[in-house]
Amino acid sequence: MQYVPNANRYSSMQYRRCGRSGILLPEISLGLWHNFGGVDVYENYRAILHDAFDAGITHFDLANNYGPPPGSAEENFGRILKQDFSSYRDQLIISTKAGYLMWEGPYGEWGSKKYLVASLDQSLKRMGLDYVDIFYSHRPDPNTPLEETMRTLDLVVRQGKALYVGISNYSADEAARAIQILNELGTPCLIHQPKYSMFERWAENGLLDVLEKNGVGCIPFSPLAQGLLTNKYLKGIPEDSRAHKSTGFLQENQVTPEAVAKAQKLNELAQQRGQTLAQMAIAWLLKDPRVTSVLIGVSKRQQLQDCLQALDNKSFSEEELNKIEAILKG
Repeated sequence: MQYVPNANRYSSMQYRRCGRSGILLPEISLGLWHNFGGVDVYENYRAILHDAFDAGITHFDLANNYGPPPGSAEENFGRILKQDFSSYRDQLIISTKAGYLMWEGPYGEWGSKKYLVASLDQSLKRMGLDYVDIFYSHRPDPNTPLEETMRTLDLVVRQGKALYVGISNYSADEAARAIQILNELGTPCLIHQPKYSMFERWAENGLLDVLEKNGVGCIPFSPLAQGLLTNKYLKGIPEDSRAHKSTGFLQENQVTPEAVAKAQKLNELAQQRGQTLAQMAIAWLLKDPRVTSVLIGVSKRQQLQDCLQALDNKSFSEEELNKIEAILKG
């Protein structure tokens, strides 16, 4: 059946400027880290992508190793892109990354020119694209000179394989150096993707200030702390959850009594605001103007709709913010 997007999709979404660039990103973007791999159900994630675009989500975020198996998320996305979105390519921001282990041997991970160029070439082939909109260095490499990694990001832009570049998982100091090198090369850093949520606050240790000072956007991933900031774990660990199966990055031992108790108190506050815990967690990130977009991952269509409702109430009173801090400091 031919996919026809919602004609009113752009009136329902709000967009924010990404740093000091010409790019606008939707306040919620869709990540394909989980649930879009070879082990997942094609028609389910295809429907999720349709629903996302229908809601005005124009940014889809991938990486070379997303799956499982690694590479399969890009392959599946490429298939759906060709089938359903080929005539809308210029309305989309598609990103991918390289940095984590992708293939065996000394050139299959980290930040060398050898690895980054090869990885991007493979990603483009898997997705059937001539270029990506954003290419990221997925993590800093302690053993490769930062200049080599940043020169490679500059190179792929000059080659036309990426329009913009970004960094992910870089500390404040690492990000400041990377941004400076890229500026000197003439390819400014567009965006930084940190792990950031109410339960994971390291981005507040100078990183957000560095990004604001340099006009770089910020797109937090894991805004729901791998599900801890949803109603899924409020009463313990469900048998069908990733934490119970230990198939994801959230392990059973991370669902501690302390984390559950905090989530329960946060959930009570969310209910008082007329939101779910997940909606409040997303809104809490968007309250900061330095945050360009929040990157969500979903396994069900209804989860996407629930997350989108966070945009209906993004304002917090001083009293609510103080309550949240008191709960988190617990």
